[in-house]
Amino acid sequence: MSGSHDDPSAELLTELAGKLDYKTYLRLEQLLSAQRPLASPPHHDELLFIVQHQTSELWFKLVLHELRGAIEALQRMDARACCKILARVSHIQNQLMNQWSVLATLTPSEYVQFRHVLGPASGVQSYQNRMIEFILGNKDPRMLAVFDHDPVVLAALKAVFEAPTLYDEYLRFLARSGMSIPAAVLERDVTKPHTPHPEIVATLKKVYDEPVIYWNAYEMAEKLVDLDEAYALWRYRHVKVVSRVIGNKRGTGGTAGVAYLEKIVSNVFFPELWDVRTVIEQAPP
Repeated sequence: MSGSHDDPSAELLTELAGKLDYKTYLRLEQLLSAQRPLASPPHHDELLFIVQHQTSELWFKLVLHELRGAIEALQRMDARACCKILARVSHIQNQLMNQWSVLATLTPSEYVQFRHVLGPASGVQSYQNRMIEFILGNKDPRMLAVFDHDPVVLAALKAVFEAPTLYDEYLRFLARSGMSIPAAVLERDVTKPHTPHPEIVATLKKVYDEPVIYWNAYEMAEKLVDLDEAYALWRYRHVKVVSRVIGNKRGTGGTAGVAYLEKIVSNVFFPELWDVRTVIEQAPP
């Protein structure tokens, strides 16, 4: 006769009255009641559109949590913790990129049936994604105006906008490690986009020429490039999905749609980490 260990349900907890269960811990009643399609008559595919964007916002929330942790790790000179966090963020970005394949099953004929219910609502109004962009270095003050109607969100965005970026903190980490970073870069106006500097390229070349000696800086540099690349791939996938669903129509938030997305798809957050690759050469025998 089989023992109870062969029955996967033999020891299931079933007396859960008054105890913390899965639904309560995850607040599933609130989470699963947040999908409220507006199309009348109802359209089957509107739920897909809502779930796609709501799950993206949940991932954005985690990305922000992790990026703040990475910055704190840099400030306390904890390279290992920072590298682990940055690797996780890259995985999240890959998850977000793969998620576009689900929305790509929405055809133009289907989307046009409920697109009108969005009104002026648009992904460009995602304040969490805007915070991510600010933290990674895309400081565009014009984007703050999108949130003038929401003082609480605007204040939170301004706080991120006026704070050093992840790359600023990496360069400060290098400086505290005894590496040469120009004072003008360390003391720059962090509300402006970072301007590439040849001295930073020279410092990074030293890191890449002698990775064993500068392992922490080297490993973090590669993790930052991973993140930059993952974000670029996510943007590119976004462009292609929007293109196949709406063609060259204007975006609901007033952007130029695909043309706007194509313009930003080639942006890089950490320019010298890409530039240094051009100057790296094989060491002489």
